[in-house]
Amino acid sequence: MIKSNNIVVIEPNKKLSNYWRELWGYKELFYYLAWRDIVVRYKQTVVGIAWSVVRPVITIVVFSVIFGKVAALPSEGIPYVILVTAATLPWQLFSTSLTESTNSLVNSAGIISKVYFPRLTIPLSSIVMCLVDFAISLVILAVLMIYYGVVPGIEMLMLPVFTLIAVLASFGVGLWFSALNVKYRDIKHIVPFIVQFGIYVSPVGFSSTVVPEKWRLLYSLNPMVGVIDGFRWAITGGKSFLYMPGLFLSLVVILVLLVTGFMYFRKTERTFVDVI
Repeated sequence: MIKSNNIVVIEPNKKLSNYWRELWGYKELFYYLAWRDIVVRYKQTVVGIAWSVVRPVITIVVFSVIFGKVAALPSEGIPYVILVTAATLPWQLFSTSLTESTNSLVNSAGIISKVYFPRLTIPLSSIVMCLVDFAISLVILAVLMIYYGVVPGIEMLMLPVFTLIAVLASFGVGLWFSALNVKYRDIKHIVPFIVQFGIYVSPVGFSSTVVPEKWRLLYSLNPMVGVIDGFRWAITGGKSFLYMPGLFLSLVVILVLLVTGFMYFRKTERTFVDVI
C-alpha cells in the first residue's frame, strides 16, 4: 500500500510471506464467497441437495454393472459395489473441484474488476462447496457398508488425509486452468473432456491391481490413482490396494502440480483485471 498526497494505491504484495498474511487478512471474504457458492448451488433447484447423491449413485450403478457383472473383474474379496463407491466419491470430489475452480475467476469477473484482493481466494473458496457435496455423498458409502456388512478398521482414520490429498490434486490443476481460463476461454470446454476421459483411465470402475505390475508405477503418474487406492484401503483395510511406490509417486506429482500451479497463478494474477 502506497500513500501519496492523500491518495492510497493498493498493490499486491510481492513477497511470499506477505502474500500469505494478506490472504489470511481476507478470510472474511473467503467465508462470504464460499457461502455464496453454496447458496447459489442449491437455490431454486428441484432436486436440491439430493443431486449430490444422485450423481454418484448413477456412476456407481453403471460401473458396478459394466465392470462387475459384464466384465467380471476381480474385487479383491469385497463387494464390487463397495469397490466402485470407494473410488467414485473421491473422483467426484476431484472432478467437481477441478471444474468449479477452473470457472471460478471468470464467474467472479465483476468483483475482480472492481476491487483488489488476493485472487487465490476465489478458486480456494469454490472448493468448499464441493466438500459439502462430498460430505453429503458419504451417506451413500455408509448405507452400502451397513447393507453389505463391511466393517471399517482403524485405517478409516486415514480417510480425511486422502480427502485432503484429493482436494490438493484438484486445486493444483485448478490453479493452472483457472489462470489460463481468464485469457483463453476455450479452457472451460477442455476441462469436461479431461474429466470424462479421466474417469476411465483412473481406477474408478476397477481395481488398480488389474494393471500389470511392470506398468503399475507408471500408471501412478495419474495422481488420482494413489488417492483412489488410498480411499479403498482406508475403507476396506485391503492391503492389496495400497501400493506404496505408486502412492509416493502420486504425491510427488500432486506436489509438483501445486507448486507450479501456484507459481503460474501468482505470475499472472496481476493481469487478470486487464483481460477478464
